[in-house]
Amino acid sequence: MKYTSKSPKQTEQLGLKLAKKLKGGQILCLVGNLGSGKTCFVRGLARGLGIKQLITSPSFVFLKAFPVSNNRKIKYLVHLDCYRLKNKDKIDNIIPLEYFGKKDILVVIEWPERIKSKLPTRTQYIKFKILNNQQRKIII
Repeated sequence: MKYTSKSPKQTEQLGLKLAKKLKGGQILCLVGNLGSGKTCFVRGLARGLGIKQLITSPSFVFLKAFPVSNNRKIKYLVHLDCYRLKNKDKIDNIIPLEYFGKKDILVVIEWPERIKSKLPTRTQYIKFKILNNQQRKIII
């Protein structure tokens, strides 16, 4: 599916709509340049799951886990940002790979290409492309 978002708010809305269709156990990899809307999309996913905390890119801590209280199947949203990841040999020490594939966890990864060898084959990719100052193309 292809979408054109004309604002950060529309990108968040797309994430919110998608959140209502998710069942848990998914790994969503968000691919796109800096500023392409990945974190806006995650904000929408979080809102759709009933998370009220401010969602920012976890670039400096690599991972943030948010409890989900109003979803029967998804209990945690785990948001990874691999942008600063340099030493691929130590990835297991930085990112708890046991989150991957747990049925009650939704894992969302920004900059997944840095850990591609660790991702399961059933990983879903969402691509973000900057069209102009405000518009983004999002391919799910």
